[in-house]
Amino acid sequence: MKQNRMLWLLDRLERQPRADPLIDTLRSGVHKLPLGAGRDLLHGRWLGHPVHPLMVQVPIGSWLSAAVLDMRPGRSREATLLVGVGLAAAAPAAAAGAVDWAELRPEQARVGLVHALANVAGVGLYAASLTCRLRGRDAAGRTLGFLGMTAVSLGGLLGGHLAYRQASGANHAEEVPHVVREGWHRVGDVADLPVGRPVRRVVDDVPVLLVREAGGTIHALAERCSHLAGPLAEGTVADGCVTCPWHGSVFRLSDGWNVRGPATAPQPAFDAREVDGHVEIRLRRDDPRSANGWKPHFKGRSTGAHRAHGSS
Repeated sequence: MKQNRMLWLLDRLERQPRADPLIDTLRSGVHKLPLGAGRDLLHGRWLGHPVHPLMVQVPIGSWLSAAVLDMRPGRSREATLLVGVGLAAAAPAAAAGAVDWAELRPEQARVGLVHALANVAGVGLYAASLTCRLRGRDAAGRTLGFLGMTAVSLGGLLGGHLAYRQASGANHAEEVPHVVREGWHRVGDVADLPVGRPVRRVVDDVPVLLVREAGGTIHALAERCSHLAGPLAEGTVADGCVTCPWHGSVFRLSDGWNVRGPATAPQPAFDAREVDGHVEIRLRRDDPRSANGWKPHFKGRSTGAHRAHGSS
């Protein structure tokens, strides 16, 4: 069967490395922005998923409404207002998109660059449209507005490709609770877990991160980072957290909570216990955020007994 022409073009775009030097320069610039806590705000960590798709609804909705009004006589004043609202809302939406884009894989970043350029062209056309409208050149303003909507629509098509075909912004650990069987799973010997160092094990074909503390407590999380499936077992452990080696997302070992982005979703966590020198883990079905002081971890001794161990 002949490949869809649009998908063929997008696949070519994903594999085309010519823009990589520019992408690296722009990515570095975004990383250097002094955003502080605002970076996680723009990532959408507070929301639980990227905030950029939500923010773009305002400019796109405003501009689409303006286009509808432009097709009706005598509504130029309302259309002008909507064009202005869209332009005002475009800046924060672009900022959120930029911080997300700076953490993408090369193939995603290439599509994201063209997505951004199409939207920049759209914003430029709408800015020109607003200028014409304010100067009484309504016909030119409408024409520029329709061209702007065309550019923004192309940007939206590429944004959809990023989100749904390339899984940009998706939770890459979402499947874990659906594929790991109920009950306890033996994953190795306690003696094979160096204190304070991440170790990778596998349960039901799902990679799991194990970390043993000096006091004997064993933490277990899904090993693939929820952001872009980075290998947490290759990350660093400090202050009760593990840092993803790919993009720096930080997860709390006690419950998988994403302390810092770009990850917007926590890691699935496991209960862990020691039985006769062996480590056993069980997928935690409870939400650790549902109650303060919830005690998720178990630490047993050679008798096979286990007791609840409080988490911080």
